Amino acid sequence: ELVEQGNTVIVIEHNLDVIKTADWITDIGPEGGDGGGEIVAVGTPEDVAKEPESHTGHYLAEMLGLAKVAAE
Repeated sequence: ELVEQGNTVIVIEHNLDVIKTADWITDIGPEGGDGGGEIVAVGTPEDVAKEPESHTGHYLAEMLGLAKVAAE
């Protein structure tokens, strides 16, 4: 409803079910605390899923069915 009224909504979220529905993602990491604080990936969920440095992207790719299964 907020977006439909022309508002911008910024959400800080860790739940992939929410993240996958975003119009635009800014992934900050790669880790938490002292190991983070850098912008790792930006873009649509599909864009972030393709970013090899993004931990979020790795799990998002699986959720979106974009992950490649590594040969064992």
